[in-house]
This record gives sequence, structure tokens and C-alpha cells, in this order.
Amino acid sequence: MSTEPDIHPIAKHDSAAERPLSQQLWWIVVSPSLWAVHFMACYLTAAIWCEKAGGQADPFALHFAITVYTVVVLPVMAWVAWNSHREFRRSEPPVPYDFDDPTDRTHFLGFTAFLLTLLSLVATLFTVLVFVFVRSCH
Repeated sequence: MSTEPDIHPIAKHDSAAERPLSQQLWWIVVSPSLWAVHFMACYLTAAIWCEKAGGQADPFALHFAITVYTVVVLPVMAWVAWNSHREFRRSEPPVPYDFDDPTDRTHFLGFTAFLLTLLSLVATLFTVLVFVFVRSCH
């Protein structure tokens, strides 16, 4: 008979749970930070372009820059979403996170990072839609 208490009956050995908490927390801030940088880059580029061109020039250069920003950011966000979803689904997590152990923490942080990444993806697409529908500086 084993005298060790069974802390979490559902948890399996999880190598990701052995990572430091600070390393797991970085996944939560990656996608919102990417969205914020994308948002600022898009609107700063549009503000500078509209001021310099005055709205008379063809907006192809502006739309090309926005497209480049988006093509760089979206795959990184998709990778973060895939990685955080994989961390969340590594083993069957209990629905209520009642235990404070590394496995539950890994599942919770993976789920949080996944949802924040989806929210950041939607926010990035809404940022791009502004430039698709509004074609002028006025």
C-alpha cells in the first residue's frame, strides 16, 4: 500500500506542468500584445499616409502596408492559439479547477491563452476591416 496521498485523481504526469509559472504566463500576453502592436502600426501608418498624401494619392501603398502587417501577425497568433490549445487539451482537465497543482494550472493558463488569442484574432480582423470598408482619409 502506498502512503502517498492522491492529490488529483484525474491528473496524469504532464511535462508541461513542470515548466516555471513565469514561462507559462508569457503565453497569455503574446497575442494581445501582437494585436496592440498591429493596431498601432496600422493606425500610425494610416495617419502618416493621410497627412503626407492628403488623400489625393491612390491608397494602394497604405493597403499594402496594412496587408503586410496582417500577414506577419496572423500566423503568429494562429501558432499561439494552436500551442495553447494543445497545452489545454494535453490530458482531460477537470471542469472546475478545484486543485492548486501544476497540472490544473497548466490547463487553466492554456485555456486562458487560447481564449485571449481568439479574441485578439477577432480584434485584428476588425482592425483590418476598417481599412477594407473605408477607402479614403475623409
